[in-house]
Amino acid sequence: MSATLHQRIRTEIEDQILSGAWPPGHRVPFEHELMATYGCARMTVNKALSALAQDGLVERRRRAGTFVARPKVHSAVLDIPDLRSEVTRRGQPYAFRLISVRRRAAKGPAETELAGGGALLELRGLHLAAGRPLAIEDRLISLAVAPQAAEVDFAQDPPGAWLLEHVPWTEAEHRISALNADAASAKLLEIPRGTACLAVDRRTWRGAVHVTQVRQLFPGEAYDLVARFGASRGG
Repeated sequence: MSATLHQRIRTEIEDQILSGAWPPGHRVPFEHELMATYGCARMTVNKALSALAQDGLVERRRRAGTFVARPKVHSAVLDIPDLRSEVTRRGQPYAFRLISVRRRAAKGPAETELAGGGALLELRGLHLAAGRPLAIEDRLISLAVAPQAAEVDFAQDPPGAWLLEHVPWTEAEHRISALNADAASAKLLEIPRGTACLAVDRRTWRGAVHVTQVRQLFPGEAYDLVARFGASRGG
């Protein structure tokens, strides 16, 4: 009974966070308030909050309470972009063309860490803005973390947007590089071979669990990264 109740408390708080009803920085009800709401012992509430903290969804501050955590991004220049939202915000029609999808085993240490003992879903697709290629996307999704992804029709629901809605990240890492388009990439992007491109490699976690890794390749003229910084004391 106690184990079932702590899972219920955890799930209901998690739903408030992931739905956006409780934004980053929002104070979660105090332990004594949760005890009164659910009619349970402090140990049950503490177990639920500890699990949420381990997943990176909340921060527990001594004497201050528990607060919805702010996502961590290892990048100086960008947040997680949803290309569909970005394109439509510019007033352009957006489309995603699914090129291939397959379930496969992990290869090498990095993929083994991502897989977490399960299989990977490998996807390749093309983002389009106003009918023109915007980016090639090569993505791996951990089916151990998101088993429902195996049943999704990503031709209708772009994988990045789907993940943001169903398996929100708590920590992300970006790596940005420049490279020249090879023959296959150039054909998909409808650009000359050797054209300068921007590659954005991203990995995301939910708590300590690795969720996805993706590379998006943009023609250099089609995408830019903008950041605004304040003055620092270091000058």
